This record gives sequence, structure tokens and C-alpha cells, in this order.
Amino acid sequence: MRDSGKRAEGGRSSTVSLTVNGSGHDLTLDNRTTLLDALREHLALTGSKKGCDQGACGACTVLVDGRRVVSCLMLAAQCDGREVTTIEGLSPDGVLHPVQEAFVRHDGLQCGYCTPGQVMSAVALLAEGRAGSDQEIREFMSGNVCRCGAYPNIVAAIREVAACDAAV
Repeated sequence: MRDSGKRAEGGRSSTVSLTVNGSGHDLTLDNRTTLLDALREHLALTGSKKGCDQGACGACTVLVDGRRVVSCLMLAAQCDGREVTTIEGLSPDGVLHPVQEAFVRHDGLQCGYCTPGQVMSAVALLAEGRAGSDQEIREFMSGNVCRCGAYPNIVAAIREVAACDAAV
């Protein structure tokens, strides 16, 4: 992160280098810019949703260096030099990720607002090996809120992908 010394709305701005979905970006941002706002407002990646803006709903979940984070609570400057994966990065060639396919098959996306965060959390928990049981899935998905109540369908989708991964 390079401090540009510029003032932006009473704050300072810096150049932040991010690799998002495999592409490098150098952004000059107010130091107070969240990762979520950098993604949505500066890179036009609107898949990650702004829900509560307090880290409680999980709608803005993305992966930073392979680990899930709620992007509304992380400053973009904290991601300088790091790899960020958003929902858009899961299917760069247009082919759905296995978790996305399972969500469709199990109707785990009802209104769809929470779906990007749910999918990103599911991808992370599968990579972490945290899908051993329905209870474990529920525990590690507890940071993602679905107002439609699609939780049983979401768990079924994750369980399906975990079973496929275990069979490989």
C-alpha cells in the first residue's frame, strides 16, 4: 500500500494492489474504504451484497487468500497484495462451481440475496473439511443469515458436494 497523501473527504487515500478473481488492480482509495465497497463501487463486482453492513448477516462474504471474510468489516487496505475471490470468480469461464450447481438443484437460493455469501462460505467450509455432519455444516454456516429460511436446502446442497468430494 502506497500512501498518496491525498485527502479524500477528510481522510487520506492510498494505492492498494489487489488481485481479484485472478486479475490485478491498483486502486487509489480512501483509507477507510471497506473491501466490500472497493469491490462493488470501484471494480463493479456487485455479486457480494451489502446486507447489514455490520458483519452479522454474511451476505458480503468473500475469500481472502482462501479464507472467508465478511468484506464489510475488512478495509481494502488490509488486502493489499492479497488474493480476493468473489462469487464472480467461482465461474470465470461461465461454468457453475459445483456448490453453485448444488444450490440450484436443492433450491438453496430462494430470493437470492444471501446466496453469494452462502456459496462463498460453503466453498470455504468444504475446503476446510468442515462438512462432516449436518450439525457441523450448520455451525460453520451460522455466520450467514437467510431470511427466506432455505437452511435445510442449503445444508442438503453442501452435503451433496461434500459427498462428491469424499468419493473422489
